[in-house]
Amino acid sequence: MGELLDLILPRTCGGCGASGSSWCADCAGSLSGPPIRIRPRADPGVPCWALAAYRGAPRRAVLAAKEQHRRDLAVPLGAALARGLDRLRDTSRPLLLVPAPSRGSASRRRGGDPVVRAARVAAGWLPDSQPVRILRMRPGVRDSVGLGRSDRQHNLRGRIMVVPSPARRGWFPANAQVVLIDDVLTTGTTASESVQALAGTGVQVCSVLVTCHA
Repeated sequence: MGELLDLILPRTCGGCGASGSSWCADCAGSLSGPPIRIRPRADPGVPCWALAAYRGAPRRAVLAAKEQHRRDLAVPLGAALARGLDRLRDTSRPLLLVPAPSRGSASRRRGGDPVVRAARVAAGWLPDSQPVRILRMRPGVRDSVGLGRSDRQHNLRGRIMVVPSPARRGWFPANAQVVLIDDVLTTGTTASESVQALAGTGVQVCSVLVTCHA
């Protein structure tokens, strides 16, 4: 069946466009290194890490997952996140992955949220780990493409919310290691607002891990 599908819809690498697989070994290597510590201009107050810079194969894969409906890329991107998390985590504590929120209209246009899909894959690779999707954007948030730091901050200030409150429902164990997951970190505004929203409900984020940093 897989060979038949390849004839109808030939597989191409989401990172370089080469035929034969959805994610080739060379492109996988671009996300295989240790996480890089980054310090965004909008400091969320917790350590921020990235798997790669926002260029080359990682950038093309993130864009393909977002704009070209390449759901198949959730597997390699999620596996890369899992490798990074495995280097950063404290294995004595449960690991909870909170996907950063996206605008509802963008998620609907993309047929779902690629960050959520990648987080689910990553959690599946790691013992004692699970994704917790509780961050939402309020109506009125604009697309951040092309916005500067101050405009991004104004665009998102107070517009990320936690639904429902995890503290009241006891979803988060007291010793949980909570990591915010996203695809790209540019100014750090989304991460900062997300960390602040979670802190307001009693959830302390330990770190932020993204696929790429701009």
